[in-house]
Amino acid sequence: MFSVLFPGQGSQSVGMARELHDNFDYVKKLFNEAEDALNLPISKLIFEGPKELLDQTENTQPAIFLVSYSIFSVIKKETEFDISKANFFAGHSLGEYSALACAGVINFKKTIELLKIRGNAMQNAVPKNEGGMVAVLGADIKKIEEIIECNKNKYNCFLANDNSDGQVVISGKIEDIEKFILELKQLNIKNIKLPVSAPFHCPLMSPAREIMKKELNETKFSPPTNSIVSNVTAEPSDDPSIIRDLLVEQIEKPVRWRESIINMLKFGNKKFIEIGPGKVLSGLVKRIDRNVEIIQVNNIDDLNNLIN
Repeated sequence: MFSVLFPGQGSQSVGMARELHDNFDYVKKLFNEAEDALNLPISKLIFEGPKELLDQTENTQPAIFLVSYSIFSVIKKETEFDISKANFFAGHSLGEYSALACAGVINFKKTIELLKIRGNAMQNAVPKNEGGMVAVLGADIKKIEEIIECNKNKYNCFLANDNSDGQVVISGKIEDIEKFILELKQLNIKNIKLPVSAPFHCPLMSPAREIMKKELNETKFSPPTNSIVSNVTAEPSDDPSIIRDLLVEQIEKPVRWRESIINMLKFGNKKFIEIGPGKVLSGLVKRIDRNVEIIQVNNIDDLNNLIN
């Protein structure tokens, strides 16, 4: 039994998927379709950068989806591996859109258009440089939630990602994040301020939520070929209307990734396949359970690792 995972923001790199683009005409076609849908030279941006432009949220989100979807297409067309046998599809934040597109819930063109809007809406929900995020390392999530709750009269921070054992991410306004970091230092809790300019997955994203609610309500959702594990509930669903509602909530609710993986393991998953740029999710899964098998598929050589 296996599940398929799709990465989110932070997995991007200049040059990703170049080999696949150069070797398969149908991948070139996907890149061309993406450029038409976005009215943006996204191929040049992905292959040549500059990195600063690729890292802008409104560009990163459609770029990572395009690469993930292209890799998924190559697996289906170039290997005998039956990816349709996966128990679940799951994606981290924007990766959930990759999961939905690959499971046939939303079509390719519409997904990439939605992610351009989503990235722009999330980036602009809070004025530039007024919000931020910090990764907290090596501490129990309950301890971090306790710190936030006990100090809510001093600062207003929110749990944004529960990524793995010993790794959570907190969002908030810059001044509140700074106060939270001081609290962590006093408690000798390791933390890393993340290079983002917006506080994702928290109530400060409510303007983006309203924009995406309108867009998603106007989008056709089909039943998924494979159950989708929601970031919001950490539970699987096959109901298009439930999937749509949870996707709206996802904008300002925490990504419950650790629980999602644990729940997939409870269903008997022995293997995870990460489809998309980088190895971020594979690292998180290993922190949750060192005994599971994980395969990353980034390039042509990786296709050989897929054996039914």
